[in-house]
Amino acid sequence: MIVFCGYANVDLTVAVPVLPGPAARVQATAVRRGEGGMGANAAVAAARMGAGVRFAGVVGPDAASTAFLGSLAADGVDTGWTSRTGVLTTAVVLLTPDGERSIISQDDQVTTEHVAAVAAKARAAGADWLYLDGYRFPAAAGVLGQGRPGVVVDLDGCADAEAARAALAAADHAIVGRAQAAVFLGDDAALAASAAEHRVNLVVTDGSRGWTLFTPDGARHAGAAIEVTAVDATGAGDCFAGSYCAELDRGAGPLEAARTAAVAAGLSCTRPGARAGLPHRDTVLAYMNAAEAHTAQAHPAQTDAAHPGTRPDASPALARRHGEET
Repeated sequence: MIVFCGYANVDLTVAVPVLPGPAARVQATAVRRGEGGMGANAAVAAARMGAGVRFAGVVGPDAASTAFLGSLAADGVDTGWTSRTGVLTTAVVLLTPDGERSIISQDDQVTTEHVAAVAAKARAAGADWLYLDGYRFPAAAGVLGQGRPGVVVDLDGCADAEAARAALAAADHAIVGRAQAAVFLGDDAALAASAAEHRVNLVVTDGSRGWTLFTPDGARHAGAAIEVTAVDATGAGDCFAGSYCAELDRGAGPLEAARTAAVAAGLSCTRPGARAGLPHRDTVLAYMNAAEAHTAQAHPAQTDAAHPGTRPDASPALARRHGEET
């Protein structure tokens, strides 16, 4: 079982021709509402990948929150640990025609005390994994307790390098976007050193440029991106995190989990909204099997070249657009 503790919110997605700059005014071409939130999206992604999932965020006592939880339940997510003492927050997503976006989020009421209570429940229930987002750190690092489930942290939301390093110290597995990794942790050499120092499997995702896994023993694995027509990348990172957790829960190692999660995240970009494109496991496996069969038929004796110290991964990863170089 995986317990997801993090954001739940309503996404207000505004389609715009370009992302506006400072003081700029742009005309929206469409506006739509849908369910979102890092933790909730990741929970749905894991459930669609076949995992047993509980969501333990904070929403309100209102009808909108009831509907939100009903949507999670419809995807097989247990919402019994969700607190209804707060509010269902809103995120505004600005989305361009080529799938690029900017997000304006509202603070939720997942407090450090709430995280501590969820961690204690997870231990008592024998949960295998606890997911947290980066917004909870550094404070959450001190309340997870002993004998805890394995911890997976999505570093998205960490406010600074201190928070990121606290999250790495608490995590068994961590996921971070390349841009954020560069700001808070440094280059690949620094990332490898962090993985070794904190004994954490660190996955760095880089959108259309794929992903890299740094393991505690110093290994580095890199994966390319699948070719899709990207419609909306909102929620792709959440899809990666949830699918990665689901594969770990199934017993996969970090490399296998990253390969599968990367395909799921790529496929999630082919439909609008954070939830609609989250794929089911049979769809992901069918894509991977077809890709492997095509590669074997087209290049029976070909092996990939690797950068020094890198183990190549021929499997696909996060979405790249048709014709885009990686």
